[in-house]
Amino acid sequence: MYEALLQLDEVRLNFSSEGLFVLNSALAFIMFGVALEIKLEHFQHIWQNKHYPVIGFIAQFVLLPAVTFLVIGLFHSFLTPTVAVGMILVASCPGGNISNFISALANGHAALSVTLTAMATLAAVVLTPFNFLFWGGLYTKYIGAMDSDKLLRPLEISPLSIFETVFILLGIPLLVGMLFSHFFPGVTRKIIKPIKSLSIMVFAAIVILAFRNNYDFFLRYIKYIFLIVLIHNALGLLTGYVFAWATRCNEAVRRTITIETGIQNSGLALVLLFNPNVFPVDLHNGGMAFIAAWWGIWHILSGLTIAGIWSKRKPPIPKELA
Repeated sequence: MYEALLQLDEVRLNFSSEGLFVLNSALAFIMFGVALEIKLEHFQHIWQNKHYPVIGFIAQFVLLPAVTFLVIGLFHSFLTPTVAVGMILVASCPGGNISNFISALANGHAALSVTLTAMATLAAVVLTPFNFLFWGGLYTKYIGAMDSDKLLRPLEISPLSIFETVFILLGIPLLVGMLFSHFFPGVTRKIIKPIKSLSIMVFAAIVILAFRNNYDFFLRYIKYIFLIVLIHNALGLLTGYVFAWATRCNEAVRRTITIETGIQNSGLALVLLFNPNVFPVDLHNGGMAFIAAWWGIWHILSGLTIAGIWSKRKPPIPKELA
């Protein structure tokens, strides 16, 4: 397995500047749709019920990257550098745009899900670059140093570049979407459902676009990437559920925090990977890109599977979140 992934590390995926423009535009549209559901009341909801959003926030931005780093450390002899760094990048991203839909389907709590999405998406402007640079730096310094003969090159990414890129990709569409929702509430109510449905299709198109010119690589390496992403995603979901259970959250809240932790915005990871201002154009990014792209498909399948199981039993909603 390691030898096959090592070959993947040497791959530079085919991706044009036109493809990058499409990816950027698609992600901006998705973030605009997410922002249409973010209201000031959600932040009041955070203040009134601090513990639940804080628990979800910690699970997503603290525990998931830490657990990812721990797993990479434990299995470093099986994971190549770009695959490991790709896992860190995905774990550093905010929740995916379909988490609210999956949470509602799973009989979680929709208001809490939207609140967590709002928190995570806004905080990601700062925390996604911070987490990636922090945990990626630790990987390069300690785990990569342990396998210095396997490390292709040091992780040299400009912190300013990644902060600027994430702000443009997330911050501006979010601001525009929130202002649109505030000043045009009637139009927003009419377009929000179609935009959510279209966002799912756009997200799928992002993944297809990433694979379009790399189909042969996909067929050759998917069996290895599939196993890695399956385990990583399962650990993400498990981390959310166990932490919510350990902090004595009720079942509805556990489900929501589980989904918010295990559904990641891997589309953001892909856009960052193919942005020459963030990752050098000469970087062999095959492992990172395959991890991010397959995450985009797999977390939808795993999320819908869990939601289908949970949808058969509706837990009581706590009074403070009703």
